[in-house]
Amino acid sequence: MAFHLDIPESIIQSLKLPSAEIEPRLRAELAVALYAQGILSFGKASELAEISRIAFADLLSQRNIPRHYTDEELAQDLTYARRQ
Repeated sequence: MAFHLDIPESIIQSLKLPSAEIEPRLRAELAVALYAQGILSFGKASELAEISRIAFADLLSQRNIPRHYTDEELAQDLTYARRQ
């Protein structure tokens, strides 16, 4: 299932962004907002933003939004780090 959000043309024209930046920027803004509110997981938020997890982590860092680690995510990261 896909969900499409219609944004009125008047809003699109009011954005102070080049047209090529509008969709990726809106995706990133939505992803950051939903992640910050705990509505979307880190992985799904980076997927929504259509950027890598590293780039999404950098974006959160730039906005001073803390990473929400579950115990399971921390365990996975530690396991991965130990293999390296």
